[in-house]
Amino acid sequence: MEKTELYPLLFRPNLHPVVWGGRGLKPWKGLPADEEPIGESWEVSVVPSSVSIVANGPLEGTPLTRLVAARPQEMLGESVARRYGNELPLLVKFIDAEKDLSIQVHPDDTMAQREHGKRGKSEMWYVINAQPGAYLYAGFKEHITPYEYKRRVEDGTITEVLARHEVRAGDVFYLPAGRVHAICGGILLAEVQQSSDVTYRIFDYNRPGMDGRPRQLHTELAAQALDYTVESEYRTQYALRENGASLVVDTPHFTVRVNEVYRPIHRDLIKYDSFIISMCMQGSCRIRLRSNGAEVALQAGQTCFIPAAVADYDILPNEGEGLCRILDAFIDNMDRSLLSSVSRFLHLTRK
Repeated sequence: MEKTELYPLLFRPNLHPVVWGGRGLKPWKGLPADEEPIGESWEVSVVPSSVSIVANGPLEGTPLTRLVAARPQEMLGESVARRYGNELPLLVKFIDAEKDLSIQVHPDDTMAQREHGKRGKSEMWYVINAQPGAYLYAGFKEHITPYEYKRRVEDGTITEVLARHEVRAGDVFYLPAGRVHAICGGILLAEVQQSSDVTYRIFDYNRPGMDGRPRQLHTELAAQALDYTVESEYRTQYALRENGASLVVDTPHFTVRVNEVYRPIHRDLIKYDSFIISMCMQGSCRIRLRSNGAEVALQAGQTCFIPAAVADYDILPNEGEGLCRILDAFIDNMDRSLLSSVSRFLHLTRK
């Protein structure tokens, strides 16, 4: 592959029709609207069945997998490339649920590797918009046994023991592997997850899939994956900083910050030795690299991938368009020692 200077990458639409999908993702992303029920837009993906293809600049038409394989350290960061075997470890999506998704759970790395030869799947949700009264399920609200779980799946009462959460824009939920969950109708959200397509459906309301046949359930595998622990709070609490980056979740698998930007801000993230995935959820802006001045325009519904080697940039909101809200997902490779933790605190109070 020719040694092209790296820049923020945009990708071709990668849309997935599903039985529970809505009709809002296409127009929100600036694409022609139609009646096809699109549930997911895979914004940045190296999952073999649905790889992202570069849509801008000299690398247009290049599969992301090919680019990462050719230049892993520049694209991913040296630490990420070493830790994940030169593979992008994250998958990010926009999800538009017109109807309820199935009740489901994901396996952890150990189980997913044993059963499927793949990574596990921990994920997080950031609610972009929710209709009045919209809700989702995350976790159990009371303790149940594996025997009761199977009985409730069989008689269709499993939702009675799930924690139900009414949601509004800005709500965040972290879903470690093993936590039962479901997005329900009337919700648009951003999802950050480990790069894995392993999902165990527990209950799907006895509805047919896109092909008219009953959708496959994975009751036994789900029973092995489930974590029955009951938590006092499943919603993630965080504080927003004006015109800056706010830490939302910091997990073993990914870190997520939300930028609420009214005026230009500088983001020097080279120190993390990681790629940055930036999802625009509201408003519009330009992202301009400090190294070579390369820039891309982003508007709500669009996502760009910033290679690790050039992750020093400015976010420039478009004048007269109000707030620009961007979600950043990356791998935090900073030293977690006590001395480093103090430095991180001081950094967070400045950035």
